[in-house]
Amino acid sequence: MDGVLRARRAVVRLRREPDRAFLTFKGPVHPGTMKIREEQETEVGDAEVLRRVLRELGLHAWFRYQKFREEFQAPGVIIAIDETPVGTYLEIEGSEEGILTAADALGCSPADFILDSYRGLFVAFAQIHHITARDMLFAGDATGA
Repeated sequence: MDGVLRARRAVVRLRREPDRAFLTFKGPVHPGTMKIREEQETEVGDAEVLRRVLRELGLHAWFRYQKFREEFQAPGVIIAIDETPVGTYLEIEGSEEGILTAADALGCSPADFILDSYRGLFVAFAQIHHITARDMLFAGDATGA
């Protein structure tokens, strides 16, 4: 089943927070000046049970990453500041018009947009810094997010 998702350029993510968990399907990224993709998400009751179910269905974790996120709301968008082991990033989620308006208000333009995934950012960072780790985890944490 991993191969089916890869062939579709899609991802299933199990995200765990301290007191809740979410399952997300992310479809392929559509080419453009910003990252646009279908995303379906639902809260789940028990992340560990769901992880075992996904494994039984033939899905396996191929990348784990951690981040600390702060979210803010602006008209039509959610602005998130993500602190990751490879840097701090600002993410704007919402409609195309909302994203462009918020980016402009923050002094950014589409030329400033990073379209790569956190995995892509990690792979580039690891190559530059000669890191052999498979996952993007904060130093001293082998548990993952």
